[in-house]
Amino acid sequence: MKYYYDPQNRLPYKKRLRNRCIAIAIFVAACALIGSCIFKSGEKATKPTGFVVNGNDPTATSKEWIKDTLRVDSSIIDSLKEAHRAIKVRDTLTESAAKSLFFGEAKASMEAATEAAPKEIDSASADTAAKSIPENDPVDSVHIKAQKDVFLAEKIDNMLRRFRPMHSAILVVEPKSNEIIAWGETKDYKVQNSPDYFVKGSFPAASLAKTITIAAAMESNRYSLNSPIPDRGAHHTLYKNQLRVPENYSGPTIELQDAYAKSANPPLAIIGMNTGAKRLREAARNLGYNMNFPGGIPGRSVYNPPDSGYGLAEASCGFTEATTLTPLLAAAQVRSILMKQPLEIPWAKDVPGYAPKSRIALDVGKFSENTYYGLRQAMIRSVTNGTARKHISTRNMARKNFNALNIGGKTGSLDGQDPYGRYEWFMGFAQSKDDPSKSIIVVIMQVHDLQGYRSQPACQVAAMIMNYWAHQTLWPKK
Repeated sequence: MKYYYDPQNRLPYKKRLRNRCIAIAIFVAACALIGSCIFKSGEKATKPTGFVVNGNDPTATSKEWIKDTLRVDSSIIDSLKEAHRAIKVRDTLTESAAKSLFFGEAKASMEAATEAAPKEIDSASADTAAKSIPENDPVDSVHIKAQKDVFLAEKIDNMLRRFRPMHSAILVVEPKSNEIIAWGETKDYKVQNSPDYFVKGSFPAASLAKTITIAAAMESNRYSLNSPIPDRGAHHTLYKNQLRVPENYSGPTIELQDAYAKSANPPLAIIGMNTGAKRLREAARNLGYNMNFPGGIPGRSVYNPPDSGYGLAEASCGFTEATTLTPLLAAAQVRSILMKQPLEIPWAKDVPGYAPKSRIALDVGKFSENTYYGLRQAMIRSVTNGTARKHISTRNMARKNFNALNIGGKTGSLDGQDPYGRYEWFMGFAQSKDDPSKSIIVVIMQVHDLQGYRSQPACQVAAMIMNYWAHQTLWPKK
């Protein structure tokens, strides 16, 4: 049974954030009103019988209480309105800053309400609002101006400052020339001036290693994109009983291209075990693993599957930290698949020490035309029917741009140690349907705090970059 995605029109991000903040403000004001009622009711109940306010008027107590309550709650609403105006004026505020601003206002206002001191509410709210707005990191535009596509580089820099990933590397490559046209990087939430993560070889490849498995499977001529693979259990797990397939298996199956697109661990592990470690190593060699590159740029990416057993299954589906990958090599792999050419490391003039200064031919083999075609189609399947489908869509891209592009990619996620956190990958491409010479390669690697804040998903960031590039390239201003 097939499911078809019917995207819905959504409001822009800023408007959605504003509406959420307004809803939070209304909710907090309502809670404060209820709290004031309870507080005042309790206070009135503790007064002795026959207590008289304003002469002998028995209703004076309730009137004064209503006036005090309205006065306190109006100050709460006023302070929340001030916070909302501050958010509308400061476009550079991040979502976290907006949330802290509103929650800070609400907390200060509610504390003051319990003390029934309207003047103190206004001052406390103003102090809280001022403290909750984080200071932006100073922007050093030197590394931005040095990049080939300055406008795209500035866009990436703004996104990093807005989304604030703990660690990240963003790489954009022009496939035809294989030149790096824009990049960005963060460490400990701060934007960096040099992309040293590009060449670092300690990042777990996660499910990006599945590219090796289907390449080896198609090179063996035993599998095609539509080959049925036993599909046992959950896709994100890898238990030994999921790998024990009976000889006369008649259970559910999944096509090879869908197993790759949906990043299904057990089916890819079964494929790898049937293909064999030798073919996997040969395919990995063509994709640049276990190689020492000229000048050590990039660092060595490791892929060493055992000859048999559960370790072979782990390596086949990327369910191990032992398989590592550099962002620079990931971009080279996508370019090799898109251009149907042997592997070549992307180069750039403006990042000495982190990328080659010119094109360098590598001593690696080439896949068959059928394998290159299959890899490309499997990556496109990841966007149309797989793990990248949700974010690389009209939710984050203009419909005109999305419909004008062939977009493919592969996602991956796994815990790692250097640096410590949850690794999230996306490597992929966007290519014009009308003019295939217009295309880009996007690689994003993010590391999230396991116990804390997570930035926007890598697929969403990739979609925004592709959308910006398409606006500038496919529809040039007249």
